[in-house]
Amino acid sequence: MAAFQTLDDLGDIAGKTALVRVDLNVPMAEAEVTDDTRLRAVAPTIRELSAKGAKILLLAHFGRPKGAKHSELSTSMVIDALTEILGREIMFVPEIAGAVVKQSIGILADGDVAVLENSRFYPGEEKNDPELAKAVAANGDIYVNDAFSAAHRAHVTTEALAHLLPAYAGRAMEAELKALEAALGEPEHPVAAVVGGAKVSTKLDVLTNLVRRVDHLIIGGGMANTFLAARGVKVGKSLCEHDLVETANGIFEAADAASCTIHLPYDVVVAEEFKANPPVRTVNVHEVSDNEMILDIGPAAVEALADVLKTCRTLVWNGPLGAFETPPFDAATVSLAQTAAALTREGSLTSVAGGGDTVAALAHAGAKDDFSFVSTAGGAFLEWMEGKALPGVEALKTQSRKQG
Repeated sequence: MAAFQTLDDLGDIAGKTALVRVDLNVPMAEAEVTDDTRLRAVAPTIRELSAKGAKILLLAHFGRPKGAKHSELSTSMVIDALTEILGREIMFVPEIAGAVVKQSIGILADGDVAVLENSRFYPGEEKNDPELAKAVAANGDIYVNDAFSAAHRAHVTTEALAHLLPAYAGRAMEAELKALEAALGEPEHPVAAVVGGAKVSTKLDVLTNLVRRVDHLIIGGGMANTFLAARGVKVGKSLCEHDLVETANGIFEAADAASCTIHLPYDVVVAEEFKANPPVRTVNVHEVSDNEMILDIGPAAVEALADVLKTCRTLVWNGPLGAFETPPFDAATVSLAQTAAALTREGSLTSVAGGGDTVAALAHAGAKDDFSFVSTAGGAFLEWMEGKALPGVEALKTQSRKQG
């Protein structure tokens, strides 16, 4: 039996009420949704439940209202965009529990969809309050979680409800969990991980976990400078956490003990100032001047990394290799992403990527659609890479065992 139940395990749900946790937390400008990726991701689950005749109540948070009501953070703001994607009318319900929700269910026909108010308007949501959970669950027959991006939070709508109603993973959640299992749970070796980003301090737990799980750890971004400094390389004015050199050495030692190869660049692209298209030099890492900063990995190192990926069967990617938002410091990220995309297309590599900057970088490289799976989750993806249990996922597994 699977570790969690999916929509394939549903019985007859015609006329029943499905409480569905989705991620509607989308970017907006002037009351318009500017990126509807997350809305599109939950559409398959909503359509499938609707086709099976369930009355669908969508639970979601929007922004950080901190337990107080703000009209500009109402989930009603996304209804127009969701209506367009689903091609159907959607009811808005200005509460998440109680008589108003119950009355709304009475108005809904089988297969209809309603969006409940922002769950974070209620202080009990983020406290995982059992009383609020019971009040919300009282209006539902089943619970479906389709919001992996919120699975690292133990909140009423992400965790508690799974213990009170028959609980299932929606299609987006199911796809995410299967991809993550293929990437780090039971991956095909050799496994490579690309970890970029500005600071080692933000990715310490990720790096510590990965050296025990992967065969090749490719470190890029500003954090590579800290590792270079730990190897005695003078990095000039580069972003570098010199106080974490000993920590970096500890990660080198852990990697050696686990037979994981850490890859650092041996040629780099440097400039005297960080701006678009400044004068640059490509130099050996030992030739960085005191007044220069490392802003990207050099072409020889990228070529060597591409050769590493060609020997691998699985890739996990989080973070860019250089300051990719500012040309020409996007070159390494674009090049290696395109290599990974080509290997995935050929069928020789399973590639899984996640995190906000990563999605943007892969899209910029034109490689996003060729990766095996790209997660839109930020914090949840990072915590998964750290090897942490995610409360929203664990609750689905617990329920599955109870029901199995």
